[in-house]
Amino acid sequence: MAKRLLVVDDDPGLLLAVSDTLRAEGYDVATARRGADALVRVAETLPDLIISDIRMPGMDGYELARKLRSSARTRLVPIVFLTAKDETADRIEGFRTGVDAYITKPFDSEELTAIVAGILNRVERTHSDLARMFGDKEDDVKEFIRDEELTDAEWRVAEAVARGLSNKEIAAELNLSLRTIEGHISRILDKKSLNNRVELALHVASERRKSE
Repeated sequence: MAKRLLVVDDDPGLLLAVSDTLRAEGYDVATARRGADALVRVAETLPDLIISDIRMPGMDGYELARKLRSSARTRLVPIVFLTAKDETADRIEGFRTGVDAYITKPFDSEELTAIVAGILNRVERTHSDLARMFGDKEDDVKEFIRDEELTDAEWRVAEAVARGLSNKEIAAELNLSLRTIEGHISRILDKKSLNNRVELALHVASERRKSE
């Protein structure tokens, strides 16, 4: 079954160009012109990945990402920002909202499709690993390799990420600075050889399962 993608952009020409590029790669692509419309689309059918602009009337891309990350149903859906906002501060804000990749316009079609394929492939591999670990064969569970252990503080941050909290919310909950939380997450991803928050959340779920 083809992977389902949702593309969100208020520019009809850009929306068509991105959609055609992705459909040519065999993806099932839905579109939305506004953030609110995107939420309706997501409520109807959960996509495997969302590509969104930042500058849109009404709800912008940042707010859309925060709403998606705040919902248990959508918090693990990969999000890619495709935007003309190319300042470092824009990128930082994007990653703080929990996006998995940030691409600037005008986009290169090969780069876009490579990033989308890479994220979807990593998610699929992670799901396969979890399926093996949750299976009936104990040997499959033991095949999971744990890298360097997390500290108690890092584990609390990891669990908060798994609950879908943003970095800002984690900082408030643990009474730590935002910079400290960002540092913890960076070290956690490095220690466990993970690529993003989605894989981190799945890792926490697998560890909880093993401890039961």
